[in-house]
Amino acid sequence: MTLPRLDSAAVDRPVEIASDPLVGRLLDGRYRLDRPLAKGGMATVYVATDTRLDRPVAVKVMRPHLAEDASFVDRFAREARAAAGLSSPEVVAVHDQGTDAATGTAYLVMEYVEGRTLRDLIRDGGPIPPARALELLEPVLRALAAAHRAGLVHRDVKPENVLLGDDGRIKVADFGLARAVQTSNLTATTGLLIGTVAYLAPEQARAGAADERSDVYAAGIVLWEMLTGTPPHGGDDPLAVLYQHVNDDVPPPSAVVHGIPPALDALVVRATRREPDERPADAGVFLAELQAVRTQLPAPTSHPTRVIRRPAVPVPPRVETIAPRRRRRTGLIAAAVVTVLALVALTGGWYLGSGRYTDAPSVLGVSRQVAVAKIEGAGLKAKDGGTVFSDTVPNGMVADQDPDPNGKVRKDGTVTYVLSKGPDLRAVPDLVGSTELAAKQLLESAGLRLGGTSKEYSGRSRGTVIRTDPPAGKQLRPGAAVKLVISAGVQQLRVPDVQGKPLAEAAATLTAAGFKTSVDEVFNDTVPKGIVFDQSPSKGTAGRGSTISLQVSKGPEVIIVPKVTGMKRDDAKRLLEGLGLQVNVRSIPGPGIVRDQDPGEGTQVRRGSTVTLYVF
Repeated sequence: MTLPRLDSAAVDRPVEIASDPLVGRLLDGRYRLDRPLAKGGMATVYVATDTRLDRPVAVKVMRPHLAEDASFVDRFAREARAAAGLSSPEVVAVHDQGTDAATGTAYLVMEYVEGRTLRDLIRDGGPIPPARALELLEPVLRALAAAHRAGLVHRDVKPENVLLGDDGRIKVADFGLARAVQTSNLTATTGLLIGTVAYLAPEQARAGAADERSDVYAAGIVLWEMLTGTPPHGGDDPLAVLYQHVNDDVPPPSAVVHGIPPALDALVVRATRREPDERPADAGVFLAELQAVRTQLPAPTSHPTRVIRRPAVPVPPRVETIAPRRRRRTGLIAAAVVTVLALVALTGGWYLGSGRYTDAPSVLGVSRQVAVAKIEGAGLKAKDGGTVFSDTVPNGMVADQDPDPNGKVRKDGTVTYVLSKGPDLRAVPDLVGSTELAAKQLLESAGLRLGGTSKEYSGRSRGTVIRTDPPAGKQLRPGAAVKLVISAGVQQLRVPDVQGKPLAEAAATLTAAGFKTSVDEVFNDTVPKGIVFDQSPSKGTAGRGSTISLQVSKGPEVIIVPKVTGMKRDDAKRLLEGLGLQVNVRSIPGPGIVRDQDPGEGTQVRRGSTVTLYVF
């Protein structure tokens, strides 16, 4: 295996504003580069301003050596247009693409997502809990599935290209860029390997080839890294990492982090198989399997609110109002003291009872960002309480809160919000090729049930699933029925006897009966030309679509008698017999030269005919 050279600057990294000469430059008189955001081996990303529409954008500026490659610029423009056509809320929108007329700088204008990347989250937070990791990967797979349906492969799936917006949105960036570089003249001449090495599929490393299954592999590596905190293959030398991708299986993440559910282990291992055919066929299938596993994970633990009871208000002591005159002043002082004490007690009781509490704001039905803003705006702390299925609240919106809206909470207390996962839907698993028993078990594992079976003839093994109704990936309510179509094997058909028929008629008869034909034309002295004189099989039954071999007559083989007069007898005999003719020699004493022949030169005769030679 020949390993291509690796781009040592493949990993994105921050850049210094002071050292960047492009900061402040206006591309094509419209896009002002305000500050660099990240720098990689192919481009630098800037936070910029679209001065025409007065809005923030992200501008990816290609490295000069790429912009000088005409094939790259042409491919880059086409791929940018393809990426701009993706209709998915999880894909970073492409607004514009061009080459600055003044400097020749190739650039791409994209939607600016305020927030951070998945790389930042993994680096700062270490291993991510399984439920949260699947929650983060699901929108990534939705974006990749949209691209795969449109015939576009990302080729560079990695945490740096997953953007986590401050508003709770998750988006995937850089569609089409890797393909633009991979198919440019630059790649052909330098062997530049596209895709960060830690996430590169084995087939990309071996031959530079990538398809939907390559994106599935990279997404599986990203999931492995979220669950464990590091990629499965590592090392100081990129070639060493590449070698591991090609030669070593990715282990289950539970080998590194204990407590990962077996179903999640199996999902990661299947997505990162070294052989592409053993992975999910594309991101849509991977998404369906992920959603099936996600339904099996335990629900997040709830945190009930602790109730603080209002303390009793102290009762002021009774004051005696009848007293001797000499004690009147003392009584007034005592009454004043008691009154003050009573007021203090009442004030303390109010504070301990309701004074230190406030009403919890209602955050039901709003997004995570709005909910946090409303809670913190009320002087309270916001806490993420996980997710819950809901038939009425859209996915990503708050479905529940604790305390309830207008419920009592301490002024410095916490309001817990729970986000909706949308309706509880179960994806129909891919059951094609499974036995009926295995398919039933997989349906039950996904929270669905077998809704009956039917049989059809097919080229698949007898007893295995041909297709499902609804098809794989379809979202259904828990307990919904899925019908299976089971293979009855190849249909056996009676073979018609077409011997003695012209070839065209014989082939039409066999095709109408459900067979294919192969033809072998041979010479035959007794059967006219174009007539079938043998077939295999010639009777009984054969599988639909199988091939019937036909032998068709070319008629008798005709030999053109050559000229042998003037030749020595033995030479002439040897030549004629070599052509398949019989030789009759009539001779008288003499030098042994052929003086005449019958039939004569140029005569057409059948193979095996006799030629008489007159020798003297």
